[in-house]
Amino acid sequence: MIKEHCCISRVQGDIVTVPAGGVQNGELATVKSGHATSLAQVIRMKGDEVFLQVFSGSRGVSTGDQVRFLGHPMQAVFGDAVLGRIFNGSCEPIDRGPALSSLPRIDIGGPSVNPVKRIIPRNFIETRVPMVDIFNPLVESQKLPIFAAAGEPYNDLLARIGMRANADVVILGGIGLKYDEYLKFRSAFEQAGVLSRTVMFIHTASDPVVERLLVPDMALAVAEHFGVQGKRVLVLLTDMTAFADAMKEIAISMDQVPSNLGYPGSLYSDLAARYEKAVDFDGAGSITILAVTSMPGDDVTHPVPDNTGYITEGQFYLRKGVIEPFGSLSRLKQLVIGKVTRDDHGYIMNSMIRLFAKSREVEQKLAMGFDKTEEDDRFLRYGKLFYDRFMDLQVDMGINDALDLGWATLAECFLPNEVGIKQEFIDKHWPKDKMVVNCVV
Repeated sequence: MIKEHCCISRVQGDIVTVPAGGVQNGELATVKSGHATSLAQVIRMKGDEVFLQVFSGSRGVSTGDQVRFLGHPMQAVFGDAVLGRIFNGSCEPIDRGPALSSLPRIDIGGPSVNPVKRIIPRNFIETRVPMVDIFNPLVESQKLPIFAAAGEPYNDLLARIGMRANADVVILGGIGLKYDEYLKFRSAFEQAGVLSRTVMFIHTASDPVVERLLVPDMALAVAEHFGVQGKRVLVLLTDMTAFADAMKEIAISMDQVPSNLGYPGSLYSDLAARYEKAVDFDGAGSITILAVTSMPGDDVTHPVPDNTGYITEGQFYLRKGVIEPFGSLSRLKQLVIGKVTRDDHGYIMNSMIRLFAKSREVEQKLAMGFDKTEEDDRFLRYGKLFYDRFMDLQVDMGINDALDLGWATLAECFLPNEVGIKQEFIDKHWPKDKMVVNCVV
């Protein structure tokens, strides 16, 4: 039901205050000033005062201007026709494709799925990134952040996974992207030939701040509808710190009492409300969330990554252009390793990481001036092979090929009795033609 009020009582920044009743939090409105009309959203209610964030800003808005409440929250279009399309933070197509006015519209920002409808995660999502697939597999319905400092290639990694992951639908929610970052995503998906199974919601740095808050909800609302239709949906979000910064900016404009570093006290629940949309539907599809969380100053104790860590099921650390093998963790990987993947997966994973850790210790020992032994040479050789073959983000291979390469790498530098793997797996997988020769750096 459309309601009209024409008594804006206050304009503060991009926030206008209207005395009104019978409206809901998140409801849309239009603000008409002069000859321009702008979309606005209810972001807070206090008594009979309603606070609205004006999408295009409050320039030219004054008390007495007309406010029209639309009776519904922000909506996204949904249907098979949205596949291959690109939308802005107001769910308007920006790809010059055909109109979508005939498609049904769905409300965004609804509650998460009833726990009764959830099932225990059991399926593996292959990304063709060895540091993910071998050492911290991504499980359907999982929610995992990528923690990274500024300057790290986290968007390149996200694009790689979006192009290669064995999901039915990939939904990208770009928050506060530079325009060239948006173009890189678009170009990567087009060149890989996967744009036809992709939906993109893009907010650039020049777009209204309030749209930053809408992009994750739009992406997840569309994901939910594909999920209940039986689709395996992978949602990629970047950057959730930009999302949190938008919340902070709006909270400051509303004179809310700040919490840690100025972020609102609702930061944890606001993040959790989005991440908890990850689900494996009983009798239908699934939603998996992989989200970038940038760390200002590479500080993992910053409020955004700190709160995120309590919500999600592990994390990937992206440092110096690679996924850090020791800090990264997928807490659900035991549900698929050796059950969905090959039976030797767990053994090769543990052995390779243990020996790589030893190679790091050797590097530290030599840096302190200790003499190098023949055994040290083998560990150094192994460390270099591990980095080049598995940690390089440009490496593209399936899980079984990566496991076979893992066996081959071990056999190039170690004897079978040195790797700590059961004999039955040694007999089955150890390359018969590999010898420990020329293992000197």
